[in-house]
Amino acid sequence: MDYPAPVARLIDELRRLPGIGPKSAQRIAFHLLRAAREDTDRLSAAVGELLNGIRVCSLCNAVTDREVCPTCSDATRHDRIVCVVEEPHEVHAIEKTGDFRGRYHVLHGALSPLQGVGPDELRIQGLLDRIRRGGVEEAILATSPTVEGEATAVYLSRLLKPLGVRVSRIAMGLPVGSDIEWADEVTMAKALEGRREY
Repeated sequence: MDYPAPVARLIDELRRLPGIGPKSAQRIAFHLLRAAREDTDRLSAAVGELLNGIRVCSLCNAVTDREVCPTCSDATRHDRIVCVVEEPHEVHAIEKTGDFRGRYHVLHGALSPLQGVGPDELRIQGLLDRIRRGGVEEAILATSPTVEGEATAVYLSRLLKPLGVRVSRIAMGLPVGSDIEWADEVTMAKALEGRREY
């Protein structure tokens, strides 16, 4: 069935989102058609304003609306431990556990030569600079247990160990092939507790 052009365009755009297939895109589009005008206006405004005022934290690379994110600004956190994650939303997955009180470093991706993502495309240099400045005793590699995440962890381990920092890897309480983003709080807490020297 051919939908009117605005509906078809919305369905096509929704399908570009991760985890949204054709049927889900269609359901969302028709839900929005039935929604109150104020609801769709709020959604449209939120999407339109998404990138205005959003930046990357100058210390850890997390997504924030300030120069330095709230986690990096928190004086009660430990500077001795840095947890390295692939993506900004993974910081929240770890924070939900309430168990980690160190700092973070966000790489904004994982090594993937087939997709053209090498070390220069990741935010690795800032991590190396933090370690070289001193004060960091342990780097926890909390990359996803995927081929790319494992390759990234091995690469980082080889870079960090010569700098005199303890390098550990989160325990595999997480299923291989999954993303940290989808881990529940208990699984994530166990993975952090069971980390090992890498």
